[in-house]
Amino acid sequence: MLLIDVARVSEEVSRTSSRLGKVGHLAELLGRVGSAEAEIAIAYLSGELPQRQIGVGWRSLRDLPSPRQVATITLTRVHALLDEIKRQGGAGSQAARRALVGELFGGVTQQEQAFLIKLLSGELRQGALDGVMIEAIAKASGVPSAEVRRALTLRGWLPAVGAAALSGGVEALRGFHIEVGRPVSPMLAQSAPTVAAALAKVDGPAALEWKLDGVRVQAHRAGETVAVFTRTLDDITGQVPELVEAVRALPCDDLILDGEVIALRPDGRPEPFQVTAARVASRTDVAKVRERTPLSVFFFDALRVAGRDLLDLTDAERHDALASAVPDGLITPRLVTSDVPEAEAFFAEVVRKGHEGLVVKSPRTPYAAGRRGAGWIKVKPRHTLDLVVLAVEWGHGRREGKLSNLHLGARDPETGGFVMLGKTFKGLTDQLLAWQTRRFLELADGPTDGWTVRVRPEQVVEVAFDGVQTSPRYPGGMALRFARVLRYREDKRAEEADTVETVRSLML
Repeated sequence: MLLIDVARVSEEVSRTSSRLGKVGHLAELLGRVGSAEAEIAIAYLSGELPQRQIGVGWRSLRDLPSPRQVATITLTRVHALLDEIKRQGGAGSQAARRALVGELFGGVTQQEQAFLIKLLSGELRQGALDGVMIEAIAKASGVPSAEVRRALTLRGWLPAVGAAALSGGVEALRGFHIEVGRPVSPMLAQSAPTVAAALAKVDGPAALEWKLDGVRVQAHRAGETVAVFTRTLDDITGQVPELVEAVRALPCDDLILDGEVIALRPDGRPEPFQVTAARVASRTDVAKVRERTPLSVFFFDALRVAGRDLLDLTDAERHDALASAVPDGLITPRLVTSDVPEAEAFFAEVVRKGHEGLVVKSPRTPYAAGRRGAGWIKVKPRHTLDLVVLAVEWGHGRREGKLSNLHLGARDPETGGFVMLGKTFKGLTDQLLAWQTRRFLELADGPTDGWTVRVRPEQVVEVAFDGVQTSPRYPGGMALRFARVLRYREDKRAEEADTVETVRSLML
């Protein structure tokens, strides 16, 4: 397949507002791509490179050769050139890389050049998020989207999953299995305003677990080898020796566990999240940092125990397996009940101890990796949402010269875009103001009116608010009441932000 075919479809998708229309354009192309190039096509249309990083930045893309008039380059050839660019290293590598970039861009048309610039710079945003691409793969291959999603949770790389679906259908997808050492996208929780509301959603006895304000981790063990990953699937094994030691000391040597690490004070109360996050992020002098800020670990789920995959089991069955492999002291405190007063008392005790709240779980739900499964519901003593910053306004008075007022947006799965819910400049310390000014100038995207700086929708921010009210001022017809910034979520991608549906469910 020619690169021009992918570039044209990318433009069609970006011009199409409806989710169904996007799926249709993508599925049409995937239906005719060859099996050898399917993974490349899916990766490019998802805005990703199979090579991940190739060492080419904006500076390398400024002075490009004149484009060709006729499109002739194939996906295979582009992929081979990007492989060659990535392989360059050592003396003379910069010159060799520039020459290869010139060869690549000199062999493509103007439309293809524009597409490649966006792809290589991470700027390709045509609304083909995982959800849309999953549906396109399902439509093109004739397999249920649920099969594609399940394979994705196990493989973790949608282009490979899509290529398998297109070439081998359901049978090929079911060939993917959970593997120790390969992280699985974590299951996420929906929100409810109260414990009673969460219990009503479960409809029966529920498992109530402490919601710790720590760093989500996934621990893998094969023999004496232990690996630890974050919710964004980054490897942090060397940064959390306490966790590695705890997992290595368990009697079972074939495990995948889901949990949190958190820094606790001597009295057992949690340190602020920033303390835990800074400790986990530290890559140097880990022994000294550990002595100063030790981490505790608590597991709340098991994806694999003693070589047995548990994803499709119920929460109750997975917790039984967890309890069989992990001592009580390393398991998140849990209460199973359907009694509202008992649940509320448990919630009050958790909050009194300084923790975030509860996660209310249906004992009957399987592990919905990578999704906000209906079986997990988080409850906090205040309303909070993880939203995406869409634009920022320059401050005035004491904040003159700093980007201050945030435009907040919720994710819209139907369009792949974001819906604005309001603005806030509250909760920002001087330190946060300085940080976000630097950050959003880096993310600046498009023209400015001298007051508002529009930014690429990448930065997730956690906000607290008093409620959601109807509002004709914003496109979604609703706005947050008294929103205030709690923290920026460096551990979350924009695709993991809360949805418009979640916000609407909290409306007064």
